[in-house]
Amino acid sequence: MGESMSEAPQIDESTLLIPLDDYLESGVHIGTKLATSYMKPYIYKVRTDGLYVLDVKATDDRIRAVAKLLARFDPESVAVFSARQYGTVPVAKMARVAGFKAIPGRFIPGTMTNPSHRGYIEPEIIFLNDPRTDSQALSEAVKMGIPVVALCDTDNVTSYVDVVIPCNNKGRRALARVYHLLTQQILRERGELGPDEELPLGMEDFSYKILKS
Repeated sequence: MGESMSEAPQIDESTLLIPLDDYLESGVHIGTKLATSYMKPYIYKVRTDGLYVLDVKATDDRIRAVAKLLARFDPESVAVFSARQYGTVPVAKMARVAGFKAIPGRFIPGTMTNPSHRGYIEPEIIFLNDPRTDSQALSEAVKMGIPVVALCDTDNVTSYVDVVIPCNNKGRRALARVYHLLTQQILRERGELGPDEELPLGMEDFSYKILKS
């Protein structure tokens, strides 16, 4: 684990939701070979292979902050989206456990702008797996004045994102880790779990399953 530990700044692990190794093992901190100006404040370093590495403490801090934010809303007024395949399962699981509305898969135009659309919703806040792949949902939320929270990788443009959770938003295990932690922390903030009580579901329950041929 020594090599992985070099990919994170010196952090007091008592301030993290989970051990640092657990974050690193799931690749939450591994970004892309592109870093936008929007995401540079969240970047810890660039590796010799050109991949940018995100600051794990920033990720942990934002998971806590977003959990506090979402816990203040009526669960049914929160909508979560993921057009990215690996995000569909964790989005649906978080929504089911936390009581949110889940819209995994292809976004249908008019979902938030056309009241005559059968799947029309009026959320008070939305959560995106990736502002680029979920750009249609982002566009409609901006048009309707709906606040946006999003998982953002090093290559994301965050112009219309109100709250960023910096993390690897493409990796299967990274997404499972983030959604599991976020769901657990939301329930803690609501008082549905104790401050140190763990969600009775594991990270694997939030993981997109790859079928073996």
